Order: sequence, then C-alpha cells, then structure tokens
Amino acid sequence: MHNKMEEGLLVSATTEKSELKVRVWVESKKLWRVAFPSMLTKVSSYGILVVTQAFMGHIGETQLAAYALVQIIGSRFVNGVVLGMSSATETLCGQAFGAGHYHMLGIYLQRSWIVNLAVATLLAPFFVFAGPIFRLLGQDEDMAKEIGNISLWFIPINYYYVFSLTIQKYLQGQLKNMIVGWLGTASVVLHVFLSWLFVIKWNWGVPGAMSAMIISCWLMVVGEFVYVFGGWCSKTWRGFTKAAFVDLLPVIKLSISSGVMLCLELWYYAVLILIASYMKNAAIAISAFSICLNIIGWEFMISFGFLAAASVRVANELGRGNGEAARFSVKVISITSIFIGLFFAVLCLIFGHSMSYLFTSDEEVAESVSSLSVLLAFSILLNSLQPVFSGVAVGAGWQSVVAFVNIGCYYIIGIPLGLLLGYVAHLQIMGIWTGMICGVAMQTLVLSYIIWITNWDHQVNKAAYHLNKWLLKPSEEINGSPTHV
Repeated sequence: MHNKMEEGLLVSATTEKSELKVRVWVESKKLWRVAFPSMLTKVSSYGILVVTQAFMGHIGETQLAAYALVQIIGSRFVNGVVLGMSSATETLCGQAFGAGHYHMLGIYLQRSWIVNLAVATLLAPFFVFAGPIFRLLGQDEDMAKEIGNISLWFIPINYYYVFSLTIQKYLQGQLKNMIVGWLGTASVVLHVFLSWLFVIKWNWGVPGAMSAMIISCWLMVVGEFVYVFGGWCSKTWRGFTKAAFVDLLPVIKLSISSGVMLCLELWYYAVLILIASYMKNAAIAISAFSICLNIIGWEFMISFGFLAAASVRVANELGRGNGEAARFSVKVISITSIFIGLFFAVLCLIFGHSMSYLFTSDEEVAESVSSLSVLLAFSILLNSLQPVFSGVAVGAGWQSVVAFVNIGCYYIIGIPLGLLLGYVAHLQIMGIWTGMICGVAMQTLVLSYIIWITNWDHQVNKAAYHLNKWLLKPSEEINGSPTHV
C-alpha cells in the first residue's frame, strides 16, 4: 500500500513537471512571437539614432556633445511624451484584441493619432528654441549655437514618432508586428549607407548626418502606412471614421498617465546627462556618459521587446478573462529577460574598452568609457528586468500607479543620491551613475512587490468593465452618428 502511494505521488509529480514544461514552451512561443519583432524594431529604430551619433563623433567633438544633449535631453524630453502616450494605444488595442473587439483597434489607432499630433505640435517649439534654452541652462556659446542648429533637424523626427510608434502598438496588439521589424531593419541598413554617402563621401557634415536620419525614419513610416491601408489588417482597419472623434476623453486620460509614466523614466537619464554637463571637462564627461547610455540603450531596446511581450500577453489574457494565464506569462517573460541581460552584462565586462571606439576616436573619451564598464554591466543586468514590469503595468493599465512609483524612486532617491555622490563625494560620473542605479533598483523592487500582491481576477473584471464601457458596436460605427468619412 505504502509503495503504491509513493508510486502514485511520483507519477503525479512527473506529470505536473511535464505539464509545466509544456506550458513554459507554449508561453515562450507566444512570448517570442511578440518579443522578437519588437526587439528588431526597437534595435533598428534606436540604431538609427546611434549610427547618427557615431557619424557625429567623426565630424567633431563639439558636434558629438551637442547631438548627445539634443538627443538624450531634448529628444527624450519632447518625443518621450509622444512615446509614453503611445502606450495607451498598446493597452487599449491589446485588451480589445483579446476580447475579440477587432474593429475597435482601428478606432483606437486613429484616436491616438489625433491626441499625439496635438501634443507633438504643442511641444515642437522646444526644438525651435533649444539653443536659447540651453544657453539659459549655462551652456557656453559655441555649444548652445551647435545645439540650436542640430535641434531644428529633430522637428521632422518629432512627427515621425507620432505615426511610427502608434502603428507599432496597433500592430503589436494583434500580433502582426513582424512587418515593422523588417521595415526597421531595412531602414537602419539604408541609414548606414546614406550616412556614409552624405557625411564621409560628400562631406556634408551635420546637415548630411541629420538628413540621412530623417529620410530613413520616414521611409519606415511610409512602409507601415502601406501595410495598414493595403488590406493586410482587414479585420482591424476599416478606413478613416468619425468614430475616432468619439470618447476621446478616456484615451486622453490614459495617454497622459502613460506619457507621465514613461517620460519620468526617460527624463531620469536625461537629467543625469544634464548634471554631468556641469562637471569639469564637460565635453568628455557628456560624451563618455552618453556613449555608455547608448550602449545601455541598445540592450534596453532588446529589453523593450520583453516590455512589449509582457504588455501584449497581459493585455490579451485580461481581455480574454484569463488572469492566471496573465500571471504565468509574467513569470516566464521575467526569467527569460534576466538570462539575456546576464549574457550582455558579461559581454560589456569583456569588451567594455573596445566598444567605445565605435562611437569616438578620442582616446580620453574611450578611457573614460572603459572606467565605467562595471557600472555599465550592472545597469544592463538591472535593466533587463525593469522593462518587463513596466510592460505588465502597460498591459494592465496601471500607468498612473507606476508614475507615482517613478517619482519616488527616481527623483526623490536616484537623482539626489547621484548629486551627493557626484559632487559632494567627488566621485564625478561614477557617483552620478551609482545614484541612477540605486533609483532603478528601488523602482524594480517596488514594482515586483506590486505585481506579487496583485489579484489578477480583479484585474480581469476591471479590464472587462472598461472594454464594455468604451465599446462601439460595428453597427453603431457604420449606421450611427460616428460613420465613415
């Protein structure tokens, strides 16, 4: 009897273990179906910015530092708002697709265009007056003049984000984002060629580098429009409709909370770059720090693939009414992302010095980057998990909660600690970066606790309530007041 009971327990344990392996395998396939195209897209899109920085570094040290300030401070401050607000599209489209409300995805996309175009236009003057703004912030005349010149070239990029990011979220929510990955890859390859042609071959300098970036970015958007309007999204795109102007307030509210959540993260790094600009040898400090942040950014774009996967999987399962599946997805995505982050952290420790020469030929800047390689590796490891939790927040619609967490962890802990270590303890860039890491670590711990205590069945009920509240039936869309135009 005793032996039979042991055999029964053993068989049961083996069966459970086998079922777990199957569940992990199935979930991993769903994860990579979203994550890989998103990684391809993010790496390619970010690659365009980094390739431009690499060519700027070969134009001149002042141009490299000016570009770094505009891209990491200006572009993140302004375009970060659009990027953040696009996360609302991710939440709405993901949950609607999971619930089978396919016609609503096209409506949500158009609503996001209306809101984001208005916001991008309101923020455009920042690029126009970037030179005087940075002059007021204490930059010297030569640097401020170069910043003013480069910032004007970012205005078309400002509007590129409005369409590119929202279409990506729309396609991602319905598991059709592979096309964006291929378009992004083609764009970055084209950008390398155009940058070489305009900057090295024809010696056009800054105008050549920035023109190559604008052309490469907008060709990607044209490709996305062709895919959406050309019949490949027939279930979810039914043409332009007046329904896009109905119920804009909920979209605006979610967009604002999404924008605040993500901007607080993006601005965090931008503020640290601004702090570094007041140090001795500011040009070298900014160049070294921005190179490190761009290396992190490359890996962060891979982590953004897991952010997208977490968002889509959580949103889809909540839309379907399956809270347990949402929780299981979070576990699988988190473990996968950590292992990949560990791999890249080791690579940074091994090749930390060599990588700097991809961005600069200045020996002093390269040595400064090399001295930060340990912090770089630790940041990459930490940033492999943090985006997953942000993705869970986007998928569940917790953007406003995470915004408050970001304020506390980044701006009450991270930045003051960075200032203290950088200037009071005289640790310079290393001190600022240590403070930054502490802020990210605290945010990761807080979000992990929130996810741990979450009642996913309650989240399912909340998602169902909002989906039904904002739902326009196809008959209402076509025959009611919000008809097609």
